[in-house]
Amino acid sequence: MVSSNKTKTEIKNIEDVDKGRTWVALLIILLGLGFLFFLMAFSITKGSIEIPLSSVWDALFRFDENNTHHLIILDIRFPRVIASALVGAAFAVAGAIMQGITRNPMADSGLLGLNAGAGFALSICFAFFPKMKYIQIILFSFLGAAFGAALVNGIASFRRGRATPMRLVLAGAAVSALLSSLSQGIALYFNVAQDIMFWTVGGVAGSNWEQIKIMFPWIIGALIGGVILSHSISISSLGEDVAKGLGLNTAMINVLSSIIVLILAGASVSVVGTVGFVGLIIPHLARYLVGVDYRWIIPVSAVLGTILVVVADLGARTLNPPFETPIGPLIALVGVPFFLYLARKERRAL
Repeated sequence: MVSSNKTKTEIKNIEDVDKGRTWVALLIILLGLGFLFFLMAFSITKGSIEIPLSSVWDALFRFDENNTHHLIILDIRFPRVIASALVGAAFAVAGAIMQGITRNPMADSGLLGLNAGAGFALSICFAFFPKMKYIQIILFSFLGAAFGAALVNGIASFRRGRATPMRLVLAGAAVSALLSSLSQGIALYFNVAQDIMFWTVGGVAGSNWEQIKIMFPWIIGALIGGVILSHSISISSLGEDVAKGLGLNTAMINVLSSIIVLILAGASVSVVGTVGFVGLIIPHLARYLVGVDYRWIIPVSAVLGTILVVVADLGARTLNPPFETPIGPLIALVGVPFFLYLARKERRAL
């Protein structure tokens, strides 16, 4: 009884501390959304062909099908910017949820096998079912992400004791390498390497309105689900014993959270390929800014994630025009040093 009261007191103290950051979180969200709006508009103007900002407004509200700039804006650049924003939010929130539920600061869909599993499923689709519809490809991506995650958790838990963060990361690296190799082998053997190369390196250049129309409800629904579960994730992040002591059904929360993560990762990989580190970097930045309450971490991560991927896509189009640099390596330039920093902190968990 005393322990239970002490736990509740600790949680109340945490919530009291986080109340002081509520205004910080709201400010970040509002300013972030405002900055994102102008960033997306600016991003549409940049690329191999420079387009005036006024043309963006005209294309949206006074579209002229005979105007080449209007066609480029609506058919090519606008959908890829929307796709960048959606997958940025999806990867970031997936990473935040994984870190909260597993209490693993190094959790990320790219590091724990989900992205590689989804990519493996995509290679099978292109090799054996080349005429598959996009909605079916998304479903295959979900199954592939689930397969990759199950394989990583199974290997990490094979030894006695709990699957520690570093065990999960090492298992994730091994499984990701295996599944990526199998994907490339399938691609070469069945002569579909050219088709899946885009998903291997990661990018939004091939995004179109049909893909966005299908993936939009999946990602938005999963993001809303993450926000709904955010309070339970905050409690779960304190430890399983504490969560159960407060009456939280941890098994149900873990299952629901896993489903949301699979949807977010699977839908994103089906559009942009195996882009990693977004879900690793952004949740840590969000926690630094707004504290440990996932009711704020998740929405702030969504906003910051969209900004990161939109900026990465802008860099991909402007670094070496008219050629494009894949966004996966660009984000990895920041993600790898951050990963090494976290790995150094967690080295005792081996």
